[in-house]
Amino acid sequence: MTLTGGTGPVVLVLAKAPEPGRVKTRLCPPLTPDQAADLAAAALLDSIAAAAAVPGAQPVVVLTGLLERAARRAEIGAVLRAMAVISQRGDGLGERIAAAHRDADAAQPGRRTLQIGMDTPQVDAALLRAADDALTAPGVDAVLGPAVDGGWWALGLRNPLDAALIADVPTSRDDTGRLTLAALRAGGLRVHLLPELSDVDTAADAAAVAAAAPRSRFAAAVASLPMGTLERHRAERRA
Repeated sequence: MTLTGGTGPVVLVLAKAPEPGRVKTRLCPPLTPDQAADLAAAALLDSIAAAAAVPGAQPVVVLTGLLERAARRAEIGAVLRAMAVISQRGDGLGERIAAAHRDADAAQPGRRTLQIGMDTPQVDAALLRAADDALTAPGVDAVLGPAVDGGWWALGLRNPLDAALIADVPTSRDDTGRLTLAALRAGGLRVHLLPELSDVDTAADAAAVAAAAPRSRFAAAVASLPMGTLERHRAERRA
């Protein structure tokens, strides 16, 4: 991985190739695996665009999965050919996160990192710039963006090697965010909390996030679904 110069952060987009049946499975039903993968692809493209639009930043996609099987593979492939891409490595998600920050530091030592995923397509460049501003404020070593479901959507580190502090934190749980914050603080880091956001995990999440980011690719993908797909599912769950 070769990084360009700049005064901004390395913005890591931790991503999984949006293969049908392997992404956004909690959206099925009401969606089909192909529809869920298309939403994931749109969310990934939105996340990459936000990372690339941060002034002075270096976007890096940290990828796993088979792109040749992915929804919107031609569009995603064209975007990825124009930017830095590295492979995820490690046994668990915590190890893969730590490795991504470590790889960024190895490519350009001393440059701070700001990591997001592909589950929050409502994130834009302005929000990422605000997160980086918080990270560079006096008395702050890390920023963490809590998610409504108990996880987190963003992690920024002045020293990327500090990501090792969370390598063993269990993920995909309703206490992952709390445990991540505790691990960072136990390592002596002064942590600033970012605004809480919703991940796209369920049909209700998808509808809410699309409404919050009406100009996004994700919102357009939601709008292209058969009329009433998400609304019918929500109504059935309330019944």
